[in-house]
Amino acid sequence: MPHVLAIDQGTTSSRAILFDGAMQVVAVAQEELPQHYPASGWVEHDPADIWATTLRSARAAIARAGSPEIAAIGITNQRETVLVWDRATGAPIHRAIVWQDRRTAGLCADLRAAGHEPAITHKTGLLLDPYFSGSKLAWLLDHVEGARARAERGELMFGTVDSFLIWKLTGGRVHATDATNAARTLLYNIREGRWDADLCALLRVPMAMLPEVKDCAAEFGVTEAFGGQIPILGVAGDQHAATLGQACFATGMVKSTYGTGCFALLNTGAELVASRNRLLGTIAYQLDGVPTYALEGSIFIAGAAVQWLRDGLGVIGTAAETQALAEAADPAQDLVLVPAFTGLGAPWWNAECRGAVYGLTRNSGPAELARAALESVGYQTRDLLDAMHADWRGAAAVLRVDGGMAASDWTMQFLADILGAPVDRPALTETTALGAAWLAGMRAGIYPGPEGFAATWARERQFTPAMDPATREARHARWQRAVAATLAV
Repeated sequence: MPHVLAIDQGTTSSRAILFDGAMQVVAVAQEELPQHYPASGWVEHDPADIWATTLRSARAAIARAGSPEIAAIGITNQRETVLVWDRATGAPIHRAIVWQDRRTAGLCADLRAAGHEPAITHKTGLLLDPYFSGSKLAWLLDHVEGARARAERGELMFGTVDSFLIWKLTGGRVHATDATNAARTLLYNIREGRWDADLCALLRVPMAMLPEVKDCAAEFGVTEAFGGQIPILGVAGDQHAATLGQACFATGMVKSTYGTGCFALLNTGAELVASRNRLLGTIAYQLDGVPTYALEGSIFIAGAAVQWLRDGLGVIGTAAETQALAEAADPAQDLVLVPAFTGLGAPWWNAECRGAVYGLTRNSGPAELARAALESVGYQTRDLLDAMHADWRGAAAVLRVDGGMAASDWTMQFLADILGAPVDRPALTETTALGAAWLAGMRAGIYPGPEGFAATWARERQFTPAMDPATREARHARWQRAVAATLAV
């Protein structure tokens, strides 16, 4: 039976999952990715670590499965993270600047003050925020000695993580990306499906650096990194791959992924909706040359708040401990954590504010902090979905969830409570990897098309609201006051 290898290169780890011909998980391998914080608000990855952890995890998954025949590879990746490397030698000119990085807040503010944001939003669906790739790329060209001159001579290549991995896997033969990753760069016109010369000129990015843009299911070259010649046939940014893995093919369907950050996508079909609530317009996926659009809300800190409890405060040893702590928290205390460690994403889009905790007492401890960290994810999701429903009245009532935090029953129940709506957790929680695998397997002819794939989606559990409406609204109002106070500092 042919298998499909899904490479899931994320913010905090590189993972590889092998799926069989029935789209069932056969083997999984994962390796943590080191983080670098050279200054406040700066986040970097070493490109060598990205490549090495990806290669080792993929080889480990294949070995654990007994080295079966692999028909195709699908890649999904942390989005907006920027890499630049030498076209001839492949040597990176700098560490990768990660999507969470806020060093270009000043540049974005200057461009906004100059009146450029409306035109950029119209073309890209995005806001002028350091979250996106374009300003990070401009920073590298301006701050790495000789980089701009080399780029203008055609000596340097730009890529998001998918493009870098494709280039490495194909031995430097293919410089390509897919439409979903291109759509997150501030350089790609998602209405016209092309790199935009005016946007590149605004950010002073030489267009010769940019990769070829393909459909999500397309031929991205062949790799010999795992023995034989295996085609790379599917690529999508992680949130787009999760949308596919959740089978959100119908207009109005919504999914939310809880990893390092939290990302909710609402399928708007052939219509690119202009948000009135500072949500993003993006390409959900692109098949056969036809883009399907989405509204997206991006939360910078979700699972990263739990990592902070573990690595920053040392109050937990593992993320799994937070559920028991939250259950044991003193109900008389009502801590609110606004996790703006690297600013706030949608719908606030404030790069400068920083995190805060409200309601601390002398008796506040690890249990109360753990509960506040988990609750912050529900509150932020509520704000996103409220904005989505205001922009798109046809949004589905049920939210499909995935990602590491979706495994926490306590967190998902609180999410349903604060939303006042059902939350569906799928039977197969590896939805991001599944989406990438499905793209590659469909292209290879061993997996069904969208309609057949949607018919296979199954729910493991539905969480239904148990909180009374008055309590729900009172707690959400307290959260909103805490956000307002944080933004005011």
